[in-house]
Amino acid sequence: MTFNQEEALYDFLKNATEPFTLEEVATYVHDADTTRSGRLAVQIAALINVKRLAFPKGAKKWVSRRGCFEQTRFVIKPSRTEIMNGILIPGHRCVPFANPLLRPKEYAFFWEKKAVSWTSMEGEPEEFYPYYTIFGEEYTPHYIAMENENNEYAYSEREEPAVVSVSTLDMSGIYRETGFVPGDGFIAKTLDWKTGSFALEKISKDVWSESELADWLSVTEDGFKKAFKTLGPGVSTEEQIAHAYFWGGTRMRDIPAYSLEEFLYEKTDSIEIVPYGIETRFWFAGKEIPDSKSLLDGQRIPDRTLIEDILYSKQIPVSEFVAQAYVRDALYRRDTSVENVVLRLIPSNIVQTLSSREWNVLADYIAEVFAEIQPDYSLFTDKAAGPIRQNLAELHTAVVEFAATLRKDSMNEAYLPQQVFIMLSQVQAHAANLLDELSDAEEPSEIDILAMDNAYQGMLDTYDEIRSMISDSLAAFRKSNIYLVKNDGKQKGRLLQIGIGGTDVWRRIIVPEAYTLEDIHLVIQKLFSWKNELPHRFTRGGASENGELETPPIETDVTIRELNAQRMLDVNYEYGELWNVKIIMLSPEESEKPALCVAGENAAPPETINGPVRFRKDIFALESGTAEEKQAAEKKLGAGFDPHFFDIDQCNSMLGEMR
Repeated sequence: MTFNQEEALYDFLKNATEPFTLEEVATYVHDADTTRSGRLAVQIAALINVKRLAFPKGAKKWVSRRGCFEQTRFVIKPSRTEIMNGILIPGHRCVPFANPLLRPKEYAFFWEKKAVSWTSMEGEPEEFYPYYTIFGEEYTPHYIAMENENNEYAYSEREEPAVVSVSTLDMSGIYRETGFVPGDGFIAKTLDWKTGSFALEKISKDVWSESELADWLSVTEDGFKKAFKTLGPGVSTEEQIAHAYFWGGTRMRDIPAYSLEEFLYEKTDSIEIVPYGIETRFWFAGKEIPDSKSLLDGQRIPDRTLIEDILYSKQIPVSEFVAQAYVRDALYRRDTSVENVVLRLIPSNIVQTLSSREWNVLADYIAEVFAEIQPDYSLFTDKAAGPIRQNLAELHTAVVEFAATLRKDSMNEAYLPQQVFIMLSQVQAHAANLLDELSDAEEPSEIDILAMDNAYQGMLDTYDEIRSMISDSLAAFRKSNIYLVKNDGKQKGRLLQIGIGGTDVWRRIIVPEAYTLEDIHLVIQKLFSWKNELPHRFTRGGASENGELETPPIETDVTIRELNAQRMLDVNYEYGELWNVKIIMLSPEESEKPALCVAGENAAPPETINGPVRFRKDIFALESGTAEEKQAAEKKLGAGFDPHFFDIDQCNSMLGEMR
């Protein structure tokens, strides 16, 4: 597709309010630009499906974001602070009912058909972060920085500013006239998704019955679970939520309903925020997002050019613009060697996999870019962008080279730090995006250069941390292998790390390698004082062989020795619907006892509690809640429950009952 054709596709999607067919959108795009039309329909379908620009509707139809969310209704619940100050902070409240390309301050709100005026509020950044967290906790400073230019300059220095200003709606008159009190809310109706236009209507607290809200809650949880299974972690939390509202159907996009904040942070026990590399995502409570040995996670480059296709096949998911940035970097270095550019773009441990044809195609392309850029290139005009581009290119090359080394390393994945390839993929993607922005002759503004330099420093710190973690993991792996050689296969047991997902509860035990997974099931029940009242199964840790999130169960008669022989050192123990226990097999060990606990932390949750999210809420209530909340939590957790209690002797006494 040409640039004009892609622009026409996006224009079509921004204006489509009814379900559409591939033929309809292809005709619109073709009318806008008739060049390169041979495979236009196939390319449009690839772009829509891979970038998830629209939702599948069945019968070969799609529905756009606008078609899905326009004229639908949702709930906004102002906080006590907002009511006291006569304001409303739009923040993340309108996700996903507004065009994601709009900033919150660009929305328009109407009360009784009259526009609500805008004002602003100053305060410490921490005061405003809770109103932007649904965009992703790691992106809250970014969204607040976009509220005005002063914020951007304040955040351009690496330290957090003391004071920021955010755009707010002036609601003082509305709150006063309607007798608004904490617990009251607004029904918001999306008038125009494209422009972010909403009508507000007051809704009093407790107006809806628990059964009506329970129906919405059930539908919404199902919507999120379907989104996780079909979308995975996605490229952003906003995308996850948009897909959840689509899969939740019309009931989820209407009232009675909870606000999205209430649902995510108060009502659901089956969905929570989890780490995703250096970012966060919403996910199944108590479960980790699986990693894979790839830089392609979350990378979307459909309809690739020949150059992009070659790079993608070598685990370098970048656009041609990144290759052009490498050429500009070469000119900044006063280096016009085509070979050197190719070797920086494709590190030495990957370039050897290029065929002669692939090398020639890349070299010819780099030569063409040199011929196009060099006549007009000026070191003087590139003096601001040149240094940051050079730093980003060097970091990008280093990350790609390091990831390739890890893929080829014999170290087992169980010894790698958690989600290391996701983290590397995110650093690579962020570096590539900035190189993309620095690929043309346009000189960035001073504030853009400051922001890019801050981003570079953050990525460099993350990359250094990853390398340090890998170094520690490699030492542990080598120690394990030395032990195996030293003992010549005569070791009696295996050290296991066993932790309950979504909690800080873990145990480290030594068990015989002859133990089966059914034996491990009984060990886990003893370790956590559970009563074996829920169904259980074991699955492979991480994604399945074909990359899918769902993994088939492992037979419970398989032994620890057999799992190690299969290099399956990361296993999940699923107990009931919400408890997920991760088992990591560590070094071989010797022990005189069949099962021995050697370390651990914190008291295990009763199995009757509805999963890790509810467990954390009950602990918070126990430690910081009202007298009534503490009493309710103690009833569920048990009298005298101490969340920080762990007695290794008591734990081993429980294990001794198995002998």
